[in-house]
Amino acid sequence: MSRSMLTWSMLAVVVFSTLSPVLAYEGSSAGGASLNPCGKVGFSEFAPQQYSEEKNNTEVAPESEFSFLASQETFPDSILVTVGDETVPIAVTPHYAGYHVTGHLPSDVTGTFVRISIAAQGPYQCERGDGWLLKVAATEAVERERAD
Repeated sequence: MSRSMLTWSMLAVVVFSTLSPVLAYEGSSAGGASLNPCGKVGFSEFAPQQYSEEKNNTEVAPESEFSFLASQETFPDSILVTVGDETVPIAVTPHYAGYHVTGHLPSDVTGTFVRISIAAQGPYQCERGDGWLLKVAATEAVERERAD
């Protein structure tokens, strides 16, 4: 074998040995997004519906119940719900689609906007957060409605 043929052969081996792992990595990453375990931890079906000036311009009563679903991949013991700076007690029950989480707004939250914030963990130390905005009626407005 000539010297130039040997040089080209070695160069080809080096190039293909370097390129193969790159191609294998690129091929697996295209489908890897759907296999991301952190992407499977999520929340849905928030109730009451999020406040929106255009679509849902309504108020909820103080101490109203709220609920949402957490996906099956969520660790139920890791679910933490806060309203403002206050951690809210919740009940977590198994549901066919994951976990049904319920709680009540704190009694001191009246006449303001609040965000119900959710934090939870899943497999592989995934941490996810979500939440939604509610408009809470003033205590006087609720009492007036009850009197009517």
